[in-house]
Amino acid sequence: MSTRKIRVAITHGDINGIGYEVVLKIFEDERILELFTPILYGSSHIANFWKAHLGLEHVSWQVIRQASEAKDGVLNILDCTTGREQVEIGQPTDAAGRAAFEALERATADIRMGLCDVLVTAPINKAVMPRDLFPFNGHTDYLEAIAARTPGESLMVLASGDCRVALATTHIPVSAIASRLSSELILRKLRLLEAGLQRDFGITKPRLAVLGLNPHAGDKGLMGNEEDTIIRPAIEEAFTSGIITFGPFPGDGFWGSGRVDSFDGILAMYHDQGLAPFKALYMNEGINVTLGLSFVRTSPDHGTGYDIAGKGIADPTSMREAIYSALDIYRHRRSYDEATRNPLRRHYHNRGRDDEKLDTTSTPDEY
Repeated sequence: MSTRKIRVAITHGDINGIGYEVVLKIFEDERILELFTPILYGSSHIANFWKAHLGLEHVSWQVIRQASEAKDGVLNILDCTTGREQVEIGQPTDAAGRAAFEALERATADIRMGLCDVLVTAPINKAVMPRDLFPFNGHTDYLEAIAARTPGESLMVLASGDCRVALATTHIPVSAIASRLSSELILRKLRLLEAGLQRDFGITKPRLAVLGLNPHAGDKGLMGNEEDTIIRPAIEEAFTSGIITFGPFPGDGFWGSGRVDSFDGILAMYHDQGLAPFKALYMNEGINVTLGLSFVRTSPDHGTGYDIAGKGIADPTSMREAIYSALDIYRHRRSYDEATRNPLRRHYHNRGRDDEKLDTTSTPDEY
């Protein structure tokens, strides 16, 4: 069994946002290097720019060309961009999008080859990602396409402490939400959520809450019937199959009722229904987790922060929590997989005295 430290692949995200700031601030305190070996997939040239611009004098690193060259006890920066991109603070640029994609592509390739153990992604701006190479609505869709354990199935979850909010639909227009929902979709997401909470968070039998789509959860059909025709049948089927699931709950009342603490996971029907209240409560310490992948992936729960980029005021807490959570999930997975890998094999032994010979005339079934 390998005794090396967990290798954390960190992608630099959008070079014009706050990604480098929150990452470099974390490694100003070298004590964090005792916990894992970081590999920042990005550019030493860009890192030098941000270090000088922000006056981060106490952070240092070594530059590597391959993940296999990474050393413990130091921040390793793997140069993986194609050119010497110029930073344009707070501006969305095509060059920044391409640099973000190059880092993401290289990091995911290395993880799939076993050179790194977990992935932590700094924020990207989807609008400037190269559409010919990245025809996706975000990290989650990209990672689902290349690394889902079951093809086409992943789950976006925002987590902070005991609050974990998953999304049935993610980055789609509000006008398309109702048409995308189905009982089959919700049931798949509930199964992914239960399995992820068990394997990645160590919760033996999670209790799940499901939010309704319409105001007041449809109010018995007065404000929509998706609760009765789509959501409730999925909840009933999930419960019948052994998933402890309740709902649908009205989205507004649920968050204000104190029920949040009664459940291990919450399934919201669409992006803002789950993320708006979550970020209002946990903006600085929440993290994003993608369940259902072949490897662990987390990220901070904020975006590129163009409006504060370069001002030195970006809070690194969410990025730090994303790293810590990735380490915790990795360990939970290893423990879970070890415990469930094989059932105990049947052992046959002599029930007599230790010095007696085994009775070879007995058949295994007699034991």
